[in-house]
Amino acid sequence: MTHDPRSALLRAALDTAARGWPVIPLRPHDKRPAGHAQKHCPATGRCTDGHKTPEQRATTDPELLAAAWAQQSYNVGIATGPAGLLVVDLDTLKPQEPKGTPDGATSFAALCERAGHAVPTTYRVRTARGGEHLYFTQPAGVRLHNTAGRLAKKIDTRGWGGYVVAAASTTPAGAYTVLDDRPPVPLPAWLHDALKPPQRPARDVSVPLTTRAGGYAAAALRGETHNVATAADGTRNATLLRAARALGRLIASGDLDRGEVEQALSRAASGNATQSPRYYDDVITRGLDWSIAHNTAGRRAA
Repeated sequence: MTHDPRSALLRAALDTAARGWPVIPLRPHDKRPAGHAQKHCPATGRCTDGHKTPEQRATTDPELLAAAWAQQSYNVGIATGPAGLLVVDLDTLKPQEPKGTPDGATSFAALCERAGHAVPTTYRVRTARGGEHLYFTQPAGVRLHNTAGRLAKKIDTRGWGGYVVAAASTTPAGAYTVLDDRPPVPLPAWLHDALKPPQRPARDVSVPLTTRAGGYAAAALRGETHNVATAADGTRNATLLRAARALGRLIASGDLDRGEVEQALSRAASGNATQSPRYYDDVITRGLDWSIAHNTAGRRAA
């Protein structure tokens, strides 16, 4: 009797979903999500109303998971934010790094000792390269995002806007295996305090004074600009694309000027940027072009 890796991975996906953790299909023997990247989004099918990120596509629906794994032996990813998880990723040293350099586990143990606590006992997974993933539940009403090196070198965290590779997945470096199967414990208060983002003063984003729009069009421009400016990390790109498509309809109808829309959205996106201005401008251009073309074609057909 031969071993069917596809069945084993589907079983892992279903078990993961049964825990209430939304699943993301990852490329076979890889850590990257299956499907297209945002820069290659065709804006059709499930992405008709805007590019769907892996986090947005994650699901606990057994039928959808069975249909996906019937196509490929996908690895299993967990959308940590929607799962209500904060995963601490303790990385190992690279071969070229000096001996004696602390790895992630050593640094995390030191942090725990400094905080006056033992290393938490919780759901734990060994990664393909010998590191560890420590799973915690996020506090109610809290949305902790990803961090890289904030706690210490070789320690990253995955929350909203991120994902982790689940146990039973395999890569050329090895397999992900469960080390401790107990349910994840709540994130310790001291660790939560260390990961909380700094408070930013609220920003008032206004519509450029050069706009000639009035009434509904001006309100729409103001509202979509505000949505982009206040979008949380990990959601800004999708919010920007939705805003461009919404305002593109008003450009197509002649109620808004394209130049002022581009300027307003670009200012809003770059005010708290995690990407380059050119990246955001490309998102705006794609969203406007798509919306204008579709709405212009619709009017001609009518």
